[in-house]
Amino acid sequence: MKDSARYIKIVEWSEKDQCYVGSCPGLFMAGCHGADEESVFHELCQIVEETISLYKADGKALPPATSGKDFANVA
Repeated sequence: MKDSARYIKIVEWSEKDQCYVGSCPGLFMAGCHGADEESVFHELCQIVEETISLYKADGKALPPATSGKDFANVA
């Protein structure tokens, strides 16, 4: 499994910005945006890979994984 699979990736519509916004909680928030949901997700996945590479290049430990958590019931 790739390290990037350990992090949830969210693409959501922003009424305020009138575009899709991609984020990866745990690594970064609002990392990319655009008019096409699928394109934003593709770019988001690339940014996640690049961010993980930067952590590793700097010798830093990756933040705790966010996949597999129940975010629907967080108050």
